[in-house]
Amino acid sequence: MNIFKLSLCFAIAFSAISFTACAQSKNTDPKTEKKMSYKVQKTEEEWKKELTPEQYAILRQKGTERPFTGEYNNFYKKGTYVCAACGTKLFESGTKFDGHCGWPSFDKAIPGTVEYHKDLSHGMIRTEILCANCGGHLGHIFDDGPTETGDRYCVNSISLKFVPEQQ
Repeated sequence: MNIFKLSLCFAIAFSAISFTACAQSKNTDPKTEKKMSYKVQKTEEEWKKELTPEQYAILRQKGTERPFTGEYNNFYKKGTYVCAACGTKLFESGTKFDGHCGWPSFDKAIPGTVEYHKDLSHGMIRTEILCANCGGHLGHIFDDGPTETGDRYCVNSISLKFVPEQQ
């Protein structure tokens, strides 16, 4: 392999890592990670019928939407964010902040609604967040949040639906 091809490979790998990692992952002890069985259980064919192709790619195949493209990145209405796959309430609008990373950011989840898993993909150590009700991939949690929790739940917009607060 010539030096140009080798340099190109390194550049592509570095770009992919930089693109997917906004910050260092929140450290978790794998012994304390919850391994839940999900209340909502469907076959992959059922998920494919119910979700759009984009939702399926992110929620079921652990994909990531491009930064700064999601519907809820710069969205600050009052209400609740629910799982786009099963409707479980995940985040209250009061916990949302501008994480400057291109994805909706929250400083805490509604207790018991999010499951945490060690993610070793893309050459990084991160903590993946999933809907505790259906196992849908939401995004990742990092320990660089600006609020008193120190947490930044970095979530794909397409994994969420917004339910406005009733007046």
